[in-house]
Amino acid sequence: MTGTQITLVKASFKKIELVEEEAAVLFYARLFELDPTLRRLFKEDMSEQRFKLMQMLEFAVQGLENLEELVPAVRALGARHVGYGVRQEHYETVGSALLWTFGHALGEEFTAEMKEAWTAVYNLLAKTMQDGASQVPEKASGGST
Repeated sequence: MTGTQITLVKASFKKIELVEEEAAVLFYARLFELDPTLRRLFKEDMSEQRFKLMQMLEFAVQGLENLEELVPAVRALGARHVGYGVRQEHYETVGSALLWTFGHALGEEFTAEMKEAWTAVYNLLAKTMQDGASQVPEKASGGST
C-alpha cells in the first residue's frame, strides 16, 4: 500500500464512521444477498456483530501505518474465524460486499482511486486472516478451510 492509499482509506473511513450503523446493516444485507448460506454463521441478533465489524475496520484502518501490531492481531482473527465456520471462498464474497457497501455509503466520493485503495486494504486483511486460518490444525478447523 502506498502512503496516498492509506490517506484515502483513513479519510474515507472517517465518513463511513458517521454512518457506521447504516453501513454495517448494508454490508450484512449485501453479504447475505451474495451468499445466503453465510447467514447460518451468525446469531439472529446482528447488532453485536455489526459493532464488531466496525470496530475491526477501525482497528485495521488505524493500524495501516503500524503493520507490526496490525498483522499479528489480524492473523489471530483469521485463526478464530476458522472455528466460526469461515472458509477460504468466503473471503472473496466478504470483499465484494465490503466494497459495495463503501460505494453505497460514500456515493460519488467513492472514486476508482479510493476503490483501489480499499481493495488493497481488504486484500492485505484477507490474506493475513487466511494465513492465520492456515495455521489452525485441521482437526480443530473441522477439516475444511
